[in-house]
Amino acid sequence: MTAPAPETPPGIVGQDADAPSAMPPTKPRISGAVWGALAIVYVVWGSTYLGIRIAVETMPPFLSAAARFLVAGALLAGLVAWRQGPAALRATPRQLGSAALVGLLLLLGGNGLVVLAETSVPSGLTALLIAVVPVWVVLLRTASGDRPRTATFGGVLLGLVGLLVLTVPGLSGEVKLGGLVTVIAATLMWSTGSFSAARIPMPANPFATSAYEMVAGGLGCLLLGLARGEQHGLDLAAVSTRSWLALAYLVVFGSLVAFTAYAWLLHSAPLSLVATYAYVNPVVAVFLGWLVLSEPLSWPILLGGAIVVAGVCVVVSTERRH
Repeated sequence: MTAPAPETPPGIVGQDADAPSAMPPTKPRISGAVWGALAIVYVVWGSTYLGIRIAVETMPPFLSAAARFLVAGALLAGLVAWRQGPAALRATPRQLGSAALVGLLLLLGGNGLVVLAETSVPSGLTALLIAVVPVWVVLLRTASGDRPRTATFGGVLLGLVGLLVLTVPGLSGEVKLGGLVTVIAATLMWSTGSFSAARIPMPANPFATSAYEMVAGGLGCLLLGLARGEQHGLDLAAVSTRSWLALAYLVVFGSLVAFTAYAWLLHSAPLSLVATYAYVNPVVAVFLGWLVLSEPLSWPILLGGAIVVAGVCVVVSTERRH
């Protein structure tokens, strides 16, 4: 997902409340480091859809996702303890429970369903469907009593229209409709997890939080994979080299490098700039899917993708002025 399908930290550092109000506002200069980190998020997170698609060619979906998140979570926890001391991993039972809940929503429900769907849905189409996540988040905010701008709802409507167009390949039989429905369910789970993360108590350290989320999500994927019987007939010797390489890429670059860059950006760059990954990642994913796997680019995919990206662009641009 992530969305992210790539991992989102729970907190965002805001403006200093103690800053003197008499000072005239100045437009911060975007440094080269910011652009470099943003490029990592753009390209690496956009490429994770391709990585997932290659991994599930010869690996069971939920067990491969479990391996990814358990290894990445353990590595991240070790890095946090090494760089910041074991105290950085400290959390109350309530905070651990909250992190586990969000991890299950994001990584089992969100990313896990994406991995399952990509056994039958092209990676580029999957990424375009996932781009609708900001639309669901706006609707969840509205249901909770928030009142986004009218223009934001215009972007939501546009995004939903694009989502309908993207389902045409499933209705026409070009892609399995069940796979498309699975991706849409994943976007709902990811949106719910992202929405909940800012409203429940979480560990103070965002990197520790992500480690706990990945471990919880990995364990959830492991249990579901075992319940589905994915271990039966699993022959590790039959797993292709490119699937192993794809899994390693997802662990190191998708779950560690890109997340670290994203978390740093939240503290170092305007949120409106960081949020642009939501409509750049799908473009990267579609291009890589076409280039590497020769995935077809039918008119519903191109048209629906353009509509979804436009809708997300409207949502992000109006929200950042709110």
